[in-house]
Amino acid sequence: MSAESDDRENFPYRMKDLCEKTGVPRQVVHFYIQQGLVPEGYKTSRNMGWYSEAHVERIRLVRQLQHERFLPLKAIRAMLEQRDEVFSPSQRMLLGEVKARLRGRSVVPSGDRPDTVAVDELCKRAGVSRRDFDEIAELGLLAVLEEGGRDLIARDDAWLVELWGELQSVGFTRERGFTPADLAIYDEAITALFDRQARLMAERVAQMPADDAARMLEQGLPMVGMLLSRLHLSKARNFFATVG
Repeated sequence: MSAESDDRENFPYRMKDLCEKTGVPRQVVHFYIQQGLVPEGYKTSRNMGWYSEAHVERIRLVRQLQHERFLPLKAIRAMLEQRDEVFSPSQRMLLGEVKARLRGRSVVPSGDRPDTVAVDELCKRAGVSRRDFDEIAELGLLAVLEEGGRDLIARDDAWLVELWGELQSVGFTRERGFTPADLAIYDEAITALFDRQARLMAERVAQMPADDAARMLEQGLPMVGMLLSRLHLSKARNFFATVG
């Protein structure tokens, strides 16, 4: 059997088959591929690609994370890249066991679709313009879905819009040069920090029982959050100690 025949056996699906098996329209599949969320298929010609069962599973996962967990595509891509490139198979297996033990708690919500809130109602309540909201969403910090003619976000994500409204109320306004684009520096810093933290934890807990790792993560994450808050305040104090 030729190498090309072997490849064709590993990639049995055409785009039409892929769409039928996942329930995802062709243009959405192409978008996922363009965004690096789904790998390209096996090309037999310029306009003919073939896809594997792994493509089916990846598309279903992205769709689930986007539409059931309300994760932004930017966050999905970053997590999938980290999962595929950073963690070994044994580490991924352990993380899966830890996830199962934490399901339904604050770190790992249940598999149920999260409660949602209408964007227009949230913006009105928080005192945030739709322009500002859209800019926050464009940063990839929120996932917005349209249902029944209304834009929705997960209720668990409403805090970001509410906090932006509070920042504006104390003077961090567009008129003074402050816009949602400023949030990018925090997102970039936290993303880089969490990537390193996740790798460190995966290495350190690799030989631990999953129950112990789950307990440590559940109890330790709030402590790390407090550590970050205190360190940030300490940096501000040290800064002002050196001026004036």
